[in-house]
Parts: sequence; structure tokens; C-alpha cells
Amino acid sequence: MNRRITASALALACAVTLAACGDDSDSAGSEGSDDGSGGGSRTVETAMGPVEVPEDPERVVVLDTAELDTAITLGVVPVGAVQADATREFLDYLPQDQLSDVRNVGNIAAPNLEAIHELDPDLIIGSKVRDEQSYDELSAIAPTVFSETVGAPWKENFLMHAEALGRSAEAEEVVAAYETRVAEVTEALGGPEAAAATEVSMLRFIDGGNTRLYGRENYIGTVLADLGLGRPAVVDDATDGFAVEVSPEQVDQADGDVIYYSSYGDPDASGEDAAVGGPLWEDLTAVRENRAFPVNDQLWFLGIGYTAAEQILDEIEETLAG
Repeated sequence: MNRRITASALALACAVTLAACGDDSDSAGSEGSDDGSGGGSRTVETAMGPVEVPEDPERVVVLDTAELDTAITLGVVPVGAVQADATREFLDYLPQDQLSDVRNVGNIAAPNLEAIHELDPDLIIGSKVRDEQSYDELSAIAPTVFSETVGAPWKENFLMHAEALGRSAEAEEVVAAYETRVAEVTEALGGPEAAAATEVSMLRFIDGGNTRLYGRENYIGTVLADLGLGRPAVVDDATDGFAVEVSPEQVDQADGDVIYYSSYGDPDASGEDAAVGGPLWEDLTAVRENRAFPVNDQLWFLGIGYTAAEQILDEIEETLAG
């Protein structure tokens, strides 16, 4: 799908760029680092308790995809990041020129501590749910800021990590631009009533696991909720609101007015290739009405951040209001 650059996205980028330039500093490095970051410090409240971080961190390591999206969104290029999945090193929807010098420091929930140490970071950001078992070792390398979990609370996590990065002002601009864009897309869909009357199903084929029908308590569920889009009744059965797991023979449960679908991993191994185009698939309402759309799994499910959300909003507008 072609993605257009919206006025709000341009405003977001300009605001972040200008604010980031204003944060440049030539002051001496923080404790435990000789990389030239600011000498001051501040305390951030985290899932692991209060953590003292450098005032202006310059060598940041991120331990998940959401944190990578956050850093790039706020104009911070990390020195290290974990691998996003088995098929691509880093998130493919982010500007690849900004990621060319980022070092791979392991996999999600399995960071390479030696590689992180070699980078001499002055800040590490991640989550308790992913890396609590490595927290002590990570904290011995650099101040480590963890949110409690991932996914649904992505907006709160973004603000915490922005505070740790010293980019809270930029974060406010990002949030405002997103909220403006949400209002624009909602209007393009016909307004709140029309959006609520459109049931959107999120279907994800998983390489090595069951197919998931995503509920409301996850990243993409919150984006759809921001737009006021309806959801099929089956998501009410989602465990903890997260997802309903189905077999390939139950793909008909994904029916709705609209289906967005993707694969985590290889589409053949995930079951997508077998399901899409099969008899159950062809009988779905959304398929018959040409409203079933393949989407980028990294963008819609893995990114979990505002840069991803802006692009998702564009694609929803393009497919449903174009």
C-alpha cells in the first residue's frame, strides 16, 4: 500500500527535530560513561523502582520493538537494539538509514549482555515482563528503565521512556499529533457512528503457534479503539482481552465487515497460505466484499509505537475511506 505523508505527521517530525536540536550538549559525560553525555541526572519512576538516569543520555540500548519505535520517534538513534523477529533484524517500517549503525544485541527477552556491555551505554530501556531475569546484570552496565509490561499500555510506556530519554516535551508533541490524526481519520470514515458500526477483525497467523484473533487489550486493539471502530463479538471471548486462538479450520470466526491479516514468520509455515483462498476464507463476508486486506506484521503487531500508529492510521484511511 502506498503511504502518504499527512500534515500531522510532518508537524510531528518537525516538532521532534527542532526540540531534539535544542537538546544538544557539549557537557562532560555522566557517571560510568565517557561518551560526552550530560553530567546531570534525574530520577525516573519505573516498574523496578526509582532509577537515576543521565540528564541527556547519548548511548541508548533498547530491548524491544516498542522501545525502538519510541527512540526513533523521539529523534534518538540507539547504539544497540534486540532483534525484532526471525526474518528481519530491525523493524522494517522505520527509516532504515537511521538503523544502519545500530548494533544487534540479541533477541527479544534474550539480550546479549556481553554485546550490550561492549557498547558502553549510558541508558537501557525495556520492560519487566521481558527481561526481569536480567535486570541486575543490565543495571550493573547502565541505568535500566523498565515498564511493567508491553502491548496495551504502550502510551504510558512511551511517556516513561520519553522521560528517561530526556524527551518529554517532544513526546507531548507526538501525542498531540497522533490525537489530531485520529480525529481526521475518524471523520474520513464517516464520523464516530459510522466507525462504530464497522466491525474490524484482526487476524494473525503464527509460525509455530495457533492463529490469533486479536481482542481489545493489545496494541492494535487500542489503535482501533481510538478510532471508535467496532469489533466482532468473538473478541469478547479473548483471554484477558488479548486474543482468541483458533485452528486453521476455525478461520471463519474471523469474519467481520473488514479483516486485516498478517503472518508472524513465514506465511507458508504460519498457515496463512493454506487458509487464504480456501473454502472457509472465500465464504467470509469481508472477503466476498473485497474488504480483507493483508498488512505488514511488523507495522501492525510488532512496532507498538507512535510511528507505527501514524502509518496504521494512514492505511486504515486508505482502505476504508479511500
